[in-house]
Amino acid sequence: MHNSTKSEIISKAKESLRIESKAIADIIDYLDQDRFYDAVEILSNCPKIITCASGSSGIAAKKFAHSLCCIERNAQFLSPAEAIHGGMGCMKKGDAVVMVSRGGKTAELLPIIDVCNKKEVILIGITENMNSPLARQSQIVIPMKIERESDPLNVMATSSFVVTIAIFDAMLVAVMETTGYRLEQFALIHPGGAVGNRLNK
Repeated sequence: MHNSTKSEIISKAKESLRIESKAIADIIDYLDQDRFYDAVEILSNCPKIITCASGSSGIAAKKFAHSLCCIERNAQFLSPAEAIHGGMGCMKKGDAVVMVSRGGKTAELLPIIDVCNKKEVILIGITENMNSPLARQSQIVIPMKIERESDPLNVMATSSFVVTIAIFDAMLVAVMETTGYRLEQFALIHPGGAVGNRLNK
């Protein structure tokens, strides 16, 4: 076992928090407001929203689909593995597909990108690589920029994960504003847990 001191361990943890905090704050500076607004308009009005990504990005995309359902947007997460075995039948012309890939060329996503274009869905890509297949073939591209991951090896989905979540949360808030989503609507569909108890007294 590596013999680090307590102060060294805590120092690394604090450095992770600093790196991730900066990565989120940086979004405000590079956010493409026009493309972001276009994406929000589509997400607020399209018949269905499908989110799709692999690995940690897939976990973020699954959470985003759930959050969209919580504000009564018709949304679902589509696993890339299920997508290429018939799952893409859920996509119809005019639907929106939100796809995340930091490098924009994740192998499992490439055939899905191709089908999205053939089925004339609106592909919203979130990526760091503006020269990638995802960026080139998306109708709307939302850039993400990561100086480094927050782990000491710079390989884990740490900063990139929280940036993805932050972008999705910003989209969620903007869709709520666009659609005029009300607390009474949320109370109806969220009877469970402490939140449900508080809202439905």
